[in-house]
Amino acid sequence: MTRGVSPPESEPSGRPGTGERPVPVEAHVHAAMAEVPAAAWDRLLAHEPDRATPFVSHAWLDALEQSGAASPDAGWAGRHVVLRRAGRIVAAAPAWLKRDSDGDFGRDWGWADAARRARIPYYPKLVVGVPFTPVSGRRVLVAAGEDRREAVRAVVEVLRDLCRDEGVRSVHVLFPREDEARELEAEGLALRLDFQYHWVNPGYRGFDDFVSRFPSRRRNAMRRERAAPARQGISIRTVHGDELAEAPSRWARDVARLHEASVSRMAWGRRFLDRPFYERVLRDMPGSLEVVEARREGRIVGMAFNVASGDRLFGRYWGAVEDHPFLHFNVALYHSVDDCIRRGLRVFEGGAGGEHKLVRGFEPAETWSAHLFLDPRLDAPLRRHLAEERTAAAEAVSRWRAGSSLLRPWRGPAGGPAPAAPGDADRDA
Repeated sequence: MTRGVSPPESEPSGRPGTGERPVPVEAHVHAAMAEVPAAAWDRLLAHEPDRATPFVSHAWLDALEQSGAASPDAGWAGRHVVLRRAGRIVAAAPAWLKRDSDGDFGRDWGWADAARRARIPYYPKLVVGVPFTPVSGRRVLVAAGEDRREAVRAVVEVLRDLCRDEGVRSVHVLFPREDEARELEAEGLALRLDFQYHWVNPGYRGFDDFVSRFPSRRRNAMRRERAAPARQGISIRTVHGDELAEAPSRWARDVARLHEASVSRMAWGRRFLDRPFYERVLRDMPGSLEVVEARREGRIVGMAFNVASGDRLFGRYWGAVEDHPFLHFNVALYHSVDDCIRRGLRVFEGGAGGEHKLVRGFEPAETWSAHLFLDPRLDAPLRRHLAEERTAAAEAVSRWRAGSSLLRPWRGPAGGPAPAAPGDADRDA
């Protein structure tokens, strides 16, 4: 399904600063990624692949829909916004209409419950982001050479029109980068600040450099944990895209089997992705994917499914069919940290939750979302709440950075000057 939507009055200029009269844009809302040419969509990412991340590539989003994971039957009805000028796609945003909050990681159940108690409708809502993926990255994709601020403004206006046309109660842009969150704030959305735990590489020469920053008791504990697989007869390695591409169906079978085995043991576990999704992404975008496999006596007993960009590694899913002490930490954390050091990657995002990451050298990193509530009865109180929540979250992270970290300051190799570590402004650069 494709819907024409009236373009906003303020249209993104194709060639800013040239003085040329801009060609009007046409705005459309697509029900499925299959309606949008893959090459045209991916051109929006080509000039900033690390800021965008592979999660907003056409292959990833289409696999979510084609596999049924993010489909209308699963509660995800596509409303992808695409802006075209003279037939060429100049901006886009992946979006879904939802009547619940399952799988979006927006953490708005409390808001929905408060609205219910006040007899104010909360659903349906529009989610702009990537289903089941709490990873920061571009949410409004804009072609190189376009005026980004104007493109964001145009997309927000289309979202507002869509809400009015379909009776949608709110818009939630989940996990944009901070700079994009500020752009959305300028268009009237309210910001939410939260944090995850990321591992940051300030220039380690090897894993021992990293471990040396811990107090002696913690260093000894980490070394015992790291040595456990060898004592258990378990070997761990990273399988990269070229090898995955040789047998995508087999790897999809193994990844799905181990993922399901772990999720099924969790009382709160939800298996949003299954074998058809893994088959599609392993076939269509293997160069962005990695599998950390753990084998014992030749059999895979554990795995982590990771996604890589130019300077970051994203840990997404973990699974195991056998229980061994410290297997999770080695497969899902330590091995990839060691791998990042060897490859010179700057950041490893190990997933959304887990305070256990703090004692293993991960640090709080801010995440953002932007929200628009069309009902003033929700808009005013939630804006106040978000402002208070932002202040509390920022203060909590500042207190941790001021004195709660286990990590000693990194002075660089052999006690020399510390290499420049990514700051808040450029960790996502």
